[in-house]
Amino acid sequence: MKAIACYRYGDPDALRLEEVEKPTPKDNEILIQVRAASLNAYDWGLLRGRPRVLRLLLGLSRPKVRPGRDVAGRVESVGRSVTQFKPGDEVFGLCHGSLAEYACASELWLAAKPTSVSFEQAAAIPLAGLTALQGLRAGRVQPGQRVLINGAAGGVGTFAVQIAKSLGADVTGVCSTQSVEIVRSIGADRVVDYTREDFTRSGQRYDVIFDLVGNHAFSACRRILSPQGILVAAGIGGADGRAFWAKLGRMLAGMLTSRFASQRMVFFMARVRQEDLVTLGGLLESRKVTPVIDSRHRSSDPSEAFRRLAGGHARGKIVVTVEQTLQSKQSKEGGEQS
Repeated sequence: MKAIACYRYGDPDALRLEEVEKPTPKDNEILIQVRAASLNAYDWGLLRGRPRVLRLLLGLSRPKVRPGRDVAGRVESVGRSVTQFKPGDEVFGLCHGSLAEYACASELWLAAKPTSVSFEQAAAIPLAGLTALQGLRAGRVQPGQRVLINGAAGGVGTFAVQIAKSLGADVTGVCSTQSVEIVRSIGADRVVDYTREDFTRSGQRYDVIFDLVGNHAFSACRRILSPQGILVAAGIGGADGRAFWAKLGRMLAGMLTSRFASQRMVFFMARVRQEDLVTLGGLLESRKVTPVIDSRHRSSDPSEAFRRLAGGHARGKIVVTVEQTLQSKQSKEGGEQS
């Protein structure tokens, strides 16, 4: 089968489309014929191997795993312990090495794809959608609360805006000038252009700040938090070099300060939970959430997609579609439709 692999740490030119052995699912795994995948900050970090300390886990000279976490496709075969899915089912979720014709995933890392949703749309939501959903839960968002999302135009941000609205919150999104209309179109009640205004000096008060950028200290954000407000910091994905350590420093200082204040700072990292994937599938099916797709790319040219990711200005998700010419003979004969 064809798969995208990374031969060294560095830039997108380090990626190659190569012939590899088709994987075999373990007892609790499912073999997926991949139809679409999407990129996350995780994938850029994997390619760059930065900060370098991460290479102790990823591999010293090159990544041990192939890029790609988000996946959508059809079940090709299942392990003998699998009970929830059968060959032919359409699924979405997470795995390792989804930028390939086939990939294996744990049964518990997948959910049924709504029939009304395309493979591209389903592939756009898993990791970013989980981060948005679980982050808003960490902030204990309630109907009628005022929520600010810093980084509202990114992959996680576009989902966070829509999920917060579905929870009944009044939502303010922070983004660049070029993304104002997009953030407004997905439901934000107000949009702050960070190139023209510092949201920490707006004079508004918020019950929850969902910070996906990490470019402001907790002390600055406290000015606009309600007395019992919560700042939710969603990791430091995508940060590199000095930016990584600067964000880490701000985060640790904020968590320490919040221990002595009524306003709290909460740090969290998304976890793969099947029940949350099912919830996201329901939001997609009901049209309460619609993925914002920044760009679509071919699996035969992965460098183009990663260059877009590296630019750091994608609005929504970057999707990679596995081309029909790379599908198996059985897929062609089956006349599959996405």
